Amino acid sequence: MRSLEDVALVRALLDAGLNDCEIARQTGIPRCTVRDWRHRRTERARAPVSEVGCPECNWPEHDFAALPSDAYAYLLGQYLGDGHVVQAGRTQRLRIFCCDAYPDVMAEVGRAIETVLLGTKVGSAHGIGCTAVGSYSKQWPCLLPQHGPGMKHTREIRLTDWQIEHCERAPHMLLRGLIHSDGCRCVNRVTAKATGKQYEYPRYLFNNESDDILLIFGAACERVGVQYRWCRDNMLSVARRDDVARLDEFIGPKS
Repeated sequence: MRSLEDVALVRALLDAGLNDCEIARQTGIPRCTVRDWRHRRTERARAPVSEVGCPECNWPEHDFAALPSDAYAYLLGQYLGDGHVVQAGRTQRLRIFCCDAYPDVMAEVGRAIETVLLGTKVGSAHGIGCTAVGSYSKQWPCLLPQHGPGMKHTREIRLTDWQIEHCERAPHMLLRGLIHSDGCRCVNRVTAKATGKQYEYPRYLFNNESDDILLIFGAACERVGVQYRWCRDNMLSVARRDDVARLDEFIGPKS
């Protein structure tokens, strides 16, 4: 009997559009077995919706509550900042755009994708100064229901109840994902007008054009006991020493 991991891997490769021979070569699973599993999926796709499970992706009913909260919250933060889900042939493609200057962040995105969607194959596409890290699966629109046409700040971004539960369990990882995508830890330098003395202190900044995503960041800060303020219409700042120290516990400078 094949393991659940084998089944999940073959399903992911089927979603990516590979044929039976290619899947057999990559996995070592006999081609006839792969063919049988493909035929079962075809039969399931033709079944009434009540027998299929998810009407959006024809996948067995999703168990969103069972997702690993730390990895999911981090991936959600990265997606809200620098990710998108698009149609790619017969399947869907998730891409998170990572700056090449931060290879550790790039690696963490890949691990989060693999943890959230077991059996998926993570790939990358290099651009100028950045790399798109992602994978193919029909499940991505269900796992990240904020996807849609156009840029995120042009449409409403609301988390579902099950997403809110994961974010409440792991607000620190949501903040880590948001900062790793559209934020930074930097040093602010100011000069006192009265004395001319210069001061410098670390602070976190989060910049996004979507008011909804800015509010999601603010709610996560409140969840971990961190105060923030609006420094621009599209930017939030965390600058109090104790609050910066709190964020340093699970974020710190990007690398």
